[in-house]
Amino acid sequence: MKAIVGGAERGPLISGSIVLGALSVLVLTTAMGLPTLEISAGVAGITVAAVAYRSLLKWQALVAFMLLVILFVPIKRYRMPVELPFELEPYRVAVALIAGGWITSLLIDPRVRLRLSGFEGPLLLLAGSAVGSVLVNDARIKSLGVESKVVKELTFLLSFLLVVYLIVSVVRSERAMDFLIGLLVISASAISVFAVFESRTGFNPFDHLSVLPFLEADQVLEIDPRGGRFRALGPAQHPIALGAALVLVLPLAIYLARVRRQRRWWLAVIALALGILAPFARTSVVMLLVVGLVFLWLRPRETRRLWPALLPVLIVVHFALPSTIGGLKASFFPKGGLIADQSQSVGSRGQGRVADIAPSLTEFSQRPVLGQGFGTRVVDGEAPNAHILDNQWLKTLLETGAVGAFALLWLFWRVIRRLAAVAKADSSDRGWLAVALAASIAAFAFGMLTYDAFAFIQVTFLFFILLAFASLELGRAESRRADTRRTREA
Repeated sequence: MKAIVGGAERGPLISGSIVLGALSVLVLTTAMGLPTLEISAGVAGITVAAVAYRSLLKWQALVAFMLLVILFVPIKRYRMPVELPFELEPYRVAVALIAGGWITSLLIDPRVRLRLSGFEGPLLLLAGSAVGSVLVNDARIKSLGVESKVVKELTFLLSFLLVVYLIVSVVRSERAMDFLIGLLVISASAISVFAVFESRTGFNPFDHLSVLPFLEADQVLEIDPRGGRFRALGPAQHPIALGAALVLVLPLAIYLARVRRQRRWWLAVIALALGILAPFARTSVVMLLVVGLVFLWLRPRETRRLWPALLPVLIVVHFALPSTIGGLKASFFPKGGLIADQSQSVGSRGQGRVADIAPSLTEFSQRPVLGQGFGTRVVDGEAPNAHILDNQWLKTLLETGAVGAFALLWLFWRVIRRLAAVAKADSSDRGWLAVALAASIAAFAFGMLTYDAFAFIQVTFLFFILLAFASLELGRAESRRADTRRTREA
């Protein structure tokens, strides 16, 4: 399906004219001594778009472009050099333009239809709890002066949901989805290689993208070393978020390695495993264990066969990321025990996860149904009004109350349960995809216990993209079952 409508015979004439015009602009630029770098970049982009517009404007290509922007351009670290009342970040432009084009196509193009995800109940309840919490806490929001923050958070939630329905509506074939999964795995593997390099050298190539004429550095994040070694940040907002994002992709790499039986996908699995450890974060290790448990649950025999590979992997980790294994062991088993360690320093970064539980539940009891208001907890900036919670479940409970927390729990339960049912009933390659998606989504749900996941936009987008993939795969599984029933009846 294409996002363009028009006569095919006019395409070459128009695109050819655009190319000639772009080349004329480039010649005039050189002759007049104008800044050639910026203009050349624009001319190159226009030329490529004119020549290959039929391929570039396919929905598959547009979704792939959006995915690449989310993965490779660090969020909240770069902006486009345009003065507006808000920060014009590349991912916002990509999501807005593609989602806007999709909505326009829904209105004018009968070939483009809105398709449901199958998770409308929990998604509607999740959105309703966010809006409802804002409405019932209007006075509190105004007294705190966080109206703009609330609107921003609601916009983020809307963009996550739009991405789900966009992908569900326009990615209609197994081939298209497998292409996007392969692109996701290859991209995440490349990020993992950079993460290992950063962990060894302290150099993050994603801090130097401002050499591109359409990007302007907004802020540079400085991450303190842990255990005497650098913590990889990559294109993420925090090392924890980088590790979590790579964990979400790892099961998809295992799926591709298992069904395609090509060496490059196993290399991708190894690269991702190293990348997950490069941020030196306990959260990503815990999520990795959840992935292993889900594979052991849904594919016990095949998973047990992989245990002998654990020793070579540990050897590779030892040489690629020295001191990582020992450092992680020390972080999981500190002096006095992990529970005691996490019961200190309430509200500080990376600490107090256990200590935060009791005070948070006391806060929750004051507004138990719809919470304090979605997006009202400000933990940084000039006027913070709450301490940091490294627990997205607690944060959701406080901001949107029991209704919002139940909506999330319902969403995860429904998706994982349905994927597990497909995985158990189908031992084919598509059944392996159901296993991979269940493992990724379960890891995200469990990881939310140890960091404020929705504060990190890249990994949250990845979760909702995987949710859309799960919807597509469950729909196809239902179609396969219906075809089987018809065949038997015939």
